[in-house]
Amino acid sequence: MLLLILVCLGAAAGAFFGFRGYKMYREAVAQQPVAERVEQVRSMEHFTHYDELSQFYIDAVISAEDHRFERHPGIDVIAICRAAWTDIKTLSFREGGSTITQQLAKNMLFSQEKSIERKVAEVFAAFAMEAAYSKREIFELYVNTLYFGSGYYGIYEASMGYFDKLPGELTDYEAAMLAGIPNAPSAYSPDENSELAARRTEQVLSCMVRNQCITEEEAGKIKDID
Repeated sequence: MLLLILVCLGAAAGAFFGFRGYKMYREAVAQQPVAERVEQVRSMEHFTHYDELSQFYIDAVISAEDHRFERHPGIDVIAICRAAWTDIKTLSFREGGSTITQQLAKNMLFSQEKSIERKVAEVFAAFAMEAAYSKREIFELYVNTLYFGSGYYGIYEASMGYFDKLPGELTDYEAAMLAGIPNAPSAYSPDENSELAARRTEQVLSCMVRNQCITEEEAGKIKDID
């Protein structure tokens, strides 16, 4: 009986937040359709296309942020379950298990305020984006809408601002550093804390090793060259 009550409560909560999340998503796209927002991003000065990015930077971002990006339909159920378990254990709402597509949806459509409704709205938006755009298009929109700290928005501004280079000219170490900054821009900006920025870069390289993008030896050489 207790289990049945818990299941019913869970279903009721799911329906409640599902409805509120869908309503938030519909309100956001009613204000401005996703296609219009996408065109606004693409029309920005210095919009950087996928082919203008180094493969190392692409691999670094995917390894650090969403290593199943190429395989999932917009949401990563494994990551969501892991994040939910962590949040339950810590009695917090620190982890959300968001994919690159969900993060793009948040940046383009919603506020940064954390709530269950917004997370659900992200899911609806992510499915819609995955149906309308390719993975390459989603990735390039994502890196052009990220905040990299120190007042830099988008990969072009970050690359030029931190290193005075075009995104495709970055060294592997520089690319790894930029891949890690958006996770916590105020903390990982090399302008703010070079030591933390270096630690985060090492974490990104470790993620790349774990996802078999590079070897331990290659990661060591990248760090040594820097």
